[in-house]
Amino acid sequence: MKTNKPMRPEKWTAQVELQIPFHDVDMMEIAWHGHYAKYFEIARCALFDQLEYNYQQMKESGFAWPVIDLRVRYAKPLRFQQWIVICAEVSEYENRFKINYTITDRDTGVRLTKGHTVQVAVEISSAEMLFASPPILLEKLGVN
Repeated sequence: MKTNKPMRPEKWTAQVELQIPFHDVDMMEIAWHGHYAKYFEIARCALFDQLEYNYQQMKESGFAWPVIDLRVRYAKPLRFQQWIVICAEVSEYENRFKINYTITDRDTGVRLTKGHTVQVAVEISSAEMLFASPPILLEKLGVN
């Protein structure tokens, strides 16, 4: 079967497993929708660590990378004590840094949620947003 999805380097994808804790659920034992951003962040941090460009390294390189867009598509609820797998994958990097997320049930593989975040480079010294990704990101991704 032929796919149109381009091959991406392995380090452009990270996965983390998480069990939904009691403090994240409501009285129906379903994870509150606002916690999904936190779950995405956990996977995003694992991805950045894998790229050797975590938030401290970003700061040291002179750039901040604020999230300017967050999208979530809730397909099925996350439930108390459910084990999930959160996958974060780089999908764009040239003018902005876009990461796609998929949350699946660890035991069944059923997709529960998908979404994405978009981040942009801001030069810390000038507080100016860049319209192209700085060379350090391209270096960390291995595309320069």
